[in-house]
Amino acid sequence: MHPSESAHTFQVDLRGLVDLLSHHLYSSPRVYLRELLQNAVDAITARQALTPGAPGTITVRTGETLTVTDTGVGLTEADVHRFLATIGRSSKRTADGALDGAGLDAARGEFIGQFGIGLLACFVVADEITVVSRSAADPSAPAVEWRGHSDGRYTIRTLPASAVPEPGTTVRLTPRADNAEWTSPEQVVSLARHYGGLLRHEVTVVGPRGETHRVNEAPPWEREHRSPLARREALTAYCKDLFGFAPLDSVELDLPAAGLRGVAYVLPTAVSPAQRAGHRVHLKGMLLTDQAPELLPEWAFFVRCVVDTTSLRPTASREALYEDGTLSAVRDALGDRIRDWLTGLAASDPSLLHRFIDTHHLAVKALARYDDELLRIVLPWLPFETTDGNVTLEEFVRTHPTVLVARSVEEFRQVAPIASAAGLGVVNGGYTYDRDLVHRLPEIRPGTAVTDLDPATVTAHLDAVDPTAELRAAAFLAIARETIAAHDCDVVLRDFQPVTAPALLLDNREARHERTRSGLAADSDGLWADILGSLRQETPRAQLVLNHLNPLVRQAITIAERGLAVTTAEALYGQALLLSRRPLRASESALLNRAFIGLLTHAMHHSGPDAAGTEPRKEL
Repeated sequence: MHPSESAHTFQVDLRGLVDLLSHHLYSSPRVYLRELLQNAVDAITARQALTPGAPGTITVRTGETLTVTDTGVGLTEADVHRFLATIGRSSKRTADGALDGAGLDAARGEFIGQFGIGLLACFVVADEITVVSRSAADPSAPAVEWRGHSDGRYTIRTLPASAVPEPGTTVRLTPRADNAEWTSPEQVVSLARHYGGLLRHEVTVVGPRGETHRVNEAPPWEREHRSPLARREALTAYCKDLFGFAPLDSVELDLPAAGLRGVAYVLPTAVSPAQRAGHRVHLKGMLLTDQAPELLPEWAFFVRCVVDTTSLRPTASREALYEDGTLSAVRDALGDRIRDWLTGLAASDPSLLHRFIDTHHLAVKALARYDDELLRIVLPWLPFETTDGNVTLEEFVRTHPTVLVARSVEEFRQVAPIASAAGLGVVNGGYTYDRDLVHRLPEIRPGTAVTDLDPATVTAHLDAVDPTAELRAAAFLAIARETIAAHDCDVVLRDFQPVTAPALLLDNREARHERTRSGLAADSDGLWADILGSLRQETPRAQLVLNHLNPLVRQAITIAERGLAVTTAEALYGQALLLSRRPLRASESALLNRAFIGLLTHAMHHSGPDAAGTEPRKEL
């Protein structure tokens, strides 16, 4: 050390530290009971490592004061000075990280707490903590009492052996009035069940009048059952009690390498992929968190898990999982287990597979995109929106060996009625995952052709109009083409079903992009307009297909007056736009308004009586 330097130790403001714990590290004051139970479990684990077969019970007593008594390894006076009076020192490890206490190395992996600050959590609900302990490691050592205060003061005194007849520790809290709700008898029972429901050691809560509550028991996956059906019913009952729903199915999870066991419950109702379920994770029996979405892959949003593990690491607050290689490996392994369950349903329970897909088809589609085995099994079962309705691809390809895929919802809705009437088989590929999955259908069913829908394909299936009829409509069609050309659209006359459809707007993505580009270029100036102009592409124009079989179109093509013909062409184009169900641009909305006003004006001018009171004129 340099001659001018001197050594000092940090001065800790305990009140500030407690405030830090209560407002920033721990999510709620209720964690105080978890920390007390955790310390008790670790003390019992340490004693049983020294003396196999030693008793292992935890008793919580409620009333004006709250006490937690365990039959654990206990503390000597030296231990109290080292561990209770030194913030951050854990009784489970020494300064170099080694385990404290001879013969406890084998138990190192069984300890829950590792950070040495758990007892401080009790100052969140109490101003005074009393610890009375007798050591099992040194039977000759006297019992010792440590009394700590939230302002940093503490006292230590030894007690006669008769004061504490058996080894173990009792922690006594005197609750503050502002946190009395967390130490009420009902709340203590609830918290003890919440945090310690799966602990291996017996945990009992004793009420003010002596009433007792056993709060923990072995989970159903660790108990013996008289039959597979009884086991299934027990797992379902546990889900109803824990999560409040009856699962579609229960998937048992067992990863011996990670010391993990539990159950994944399949949700009975559909959920959004963005709504990832919070899974319930216990660490060596103690609840770590009931909100752990990182336990499973993102695609497994249709299940909710409860697991107990010995290998996953907690964060410092012990309220979440620490992201490391172990968690990543466990997540992948659990994902494989759920995938295996899903692929096995096709052979073991097809009716359940149907119910599952009806509820969670989006999750299956997400997984099938990247899993060839699952794709092969479930793709024929998945429902898709098609021109034959919502059907499976297995049903669809029986009628349509060539499958056309619309690349957007708007494109599908635009052509579906006409394509259906023409006998074309079109699948709506505009929904998430659908287009990619349909294009992989030939891998499952060789001989099936899948191609993206081209407007020209639909046009080719529309019947040409009789040349005489086309000639009679030539004047109107010329005016219509001139009018609609301003929207980068051509006009043709065809015969097609259904008769009720007066017009069909056939468009494709490239044509829409080109119109968007040209519109932006027209509204811009300078360098940006030049850049947009340089991006111009030669793309097929959209087509407004007029249905010659429709009575409205038959009447429209006889119009000879130019003004009315222009208005009628714009009205037919506007109606086709609305039927396509795509968002309208400002110019298209203006066109619809103009056409409506034009037709209304014409009707009023030609249908109403004139100023002289003459009869209304006949309509054209």
